[in-house]
Amino acid sequence: MNLSEIIKNRYSVRNYKDSKVEKELILEILEAARTAPSAVNFQPWHFIVIQNEELLTQLHSCYDRSWFRSAPTIIVACADHLQSWKRPSDGKDSADIDLAIAIDHITLKATELGLGTCWVCNFDVTSCSAILQLPDNIEPIALIPLGYSDGKRPDKKRKPIDEIVHFDRFNP
Repeated sequence: MNLSEIIKNRYSVRNYKDSKVEKELILEILEAARTAPSAVNFQPWHFIVIQNEELLTQLHSCYDRSWFRSAPTIIVACADHLQSWKRPSDGKDSADIDLAIAIDHITLKATELGLGTCWVCNFDVTSCSAILQLPDNIEPIALIPLGYSDGKRPDKKRKPIDEIVHFDRFNP
């Protein structure tokens, strides 16, 4: 697939087959994240790959949805706030933006490799941090279930381009 096809084929997978994801594919996906751009190239990220059944079960308590429990792998994308760039004018921490770019690389590479993903940001961050015993400067930003889709693809609805693009000035 070319990039345009990958972008159009990517969707939020919410049902996974009961098949393990090969380590080589996971490493290929994480290599795509590793090469993502970040503010001042600080790369303030850590990716924790969870495949252990006991840890998966514990993480399920952070986001209690049946479809989430079907994923054989969960990547926990974490920001390192001691490493992230902060904008001098107002102190804005770029970690969330940097992680969003890296996560997008993960989702697109997974699609290219025939795997499905979904961004999960509505989870219990405090519980997740405790389960993974994360230090205070490491914040879990997203849980990314990863696996082979069961093929149930939802309709992908998008706003028309003229509702979201503005030339020269904002014109709602």
